[in-house]
Amino acid sequence: MGLLVLVLGLLVFLATHMFVTMREARAAAMARLGTSTYRALFSIVSLGSLALIVWGYAHSPWIEVWSPPGFMRHITIGLMLLASLALVAYFIPSHIKAWLKHPLLVAVKTWAFAHLLVNGDFASIIMFAVFLAWGVYARIAAKKRGDVGFTTPPAGWTNDIIVVVIGLVVYLALGYAFHPMVIGVPAFGR
Repeated sequence: MGLLVLVLGLLVFLATHMFVTMREARAAAMARLGTSTYRALFSIVSLGSLALIVWGYAHSPWIEVWSPPGFMRHITIGLMLLASLALVAYFIPSHIKAWLKHPLLVAVKTWAFAHLLVNGDFASIIMFAVFLAWGVYARIAAKKRGDVGFTTPPAGWTNDIIVVVIGLVVYLALGYAFHPMVIGVPAFGR
């Protein structure tokens, strides 16, 4: 049952987030519903899909597809530092944000790829592969519609230092607190 709920959640997430890339249909929906109503509905459906994904993943049976080698953990830990920095860069104008252009998509793709390296069970492969595929699709769609992303960094490097510091804090909080307490798997150590 958990696997079906996971797949349902992923399908709803994909449908809503792919709809966003269809700019004409999205604009028509916003005109028909109103921007605030559209955003509220989008948020509710997105949160609902994430709830289904989390519940489905947590209740999916363990079906081992492959056994990742131990050294992959180290690669994943390094990639997650990059994902954390990209995530923070999304919120703060900086040279890092300008360099990444679409830092949230970079964060999602890096996060998903990193977790595919260390998770060999069927539910994990499905979930992380779908998020990685969505990130790739969203970036291609942005490029096709001419969305160049963030390109104008502020003067100076203060915001870049802030991105790195907050990114490190987020990275350490995810690794030392969130991952072992919420996910139940230590990110650092054994």
